Amino acid sequence: MTLEDVARVAGVSRATVSRVINETPTVDRTLRNAVENAVAATGYVPNRAARSLVTRRTGSVALVVSEQEKRHAAAPFLGRVFTDPHFGRVVSGLVDVLRPAGVHLVLMLVDDEASRLQTLSYLRQGHVDGVVLISSHVDDPLPQLLADTRLPAVLSGRPQRDSSLAFVEADQREGARLAAGHLVSLGRTRIGSVAGPQDMPAARERLEGFRAALAEHGIHDVPWAEGDFTHTGGASAVRELLARRPDLDGLFVASDLMALGALPVLQRAGRDVPRDVAVVGFDDSHAAQSCDPPLTTVRQPVEEMASATAQLLLRRIARPGQAVRSELFTPELVVRASA
Repeated sequence: MTLEDVARVAGVSRATVSRVINETPTVDRTLRNAVENAVAATGYVPNRAARSLVTRRTGSVALVVSEQEKRHAAAPFLGRVFTDPHFGRVVSGLVDVLRPAGVHLVLMLVDDEASRLQTLSYLRQGHVDGVVLISSHVDDPLPQLLADTRLPAVLSGRPQRDSSLAFVEADQREGARLAAGHLVSLGRTRIGSVAGPQDMPAARERLEGFRAALAEHGIHDVPWAEGDFTHTGGASAVRELLARRPDLDGLFVASDLMALGALPVLQRAGRDVPRDVAVVGFDDSHAAQSCDPPLTTVRQPVEEMASATAQLLLRRIARPGQAVRSELFTPELVVRASA
């Protein structure tokens, strides 16, 4: 079916049909209803390729997840992405906004130089209208390379260096401060941390914020071990920490998934949670509720942050000349049985 077919059934001009199809707001409501009824009656489907030539829009945005494979050789990139509950929550928040807007999400994974160049080439060729970028590591060149393309883009997480990219992030230091304050309020004084990879800005800010908050309470000796934000990484890190400091009575684990791995290690070592060791996680993911005992944790509103990211990107696509505006979310403490 063509625009002319729809116009004939609706009893209007082809130009009127075109304005309705392209969502021009000035079309009279009666005419709009007539066209929409004719579209339904004829089964007309707009030609997206032809429409994009007029609107210069593809109706798609890319979600680019950038990682450096060499950093986690024992855990394949694809496996980490699709088993990480945080990633699923991000996608859910993005789709909640993009789908009603008629925008498709294209997933692109970057883990080496070849895939980085391939991704940049795809983006520069105009296949998408904008980009949401998840980039975890300090030395990742992709944020700056993406900024240089001038394609509308929003970074999930605060950039480590000055950047023209807008970003959406939770206040990581504030979340860590909440964890520290809660452990101190429970009377814990021998407090340590299982931190995330310290080449990741969010992980470093959580550790630095935690140690700084404890220092304000007079606790300056804060042992820590580095994990990798995985279940097995959390187990390995807490074993290392207990080997050095078996008398810990408080523990901040920088992700719920690592805490899920840490809790059984503590219990096998004869340390009851929370009687002997109070444990606080970070994220408030499904892992926090499936832990035994259920995990006290710092909630960062991942779905809400992802929705805000999508909304910000759509605004940048619609008005590319506007100044960059970023958003910072405030975390909150969720108290359960582990602390």
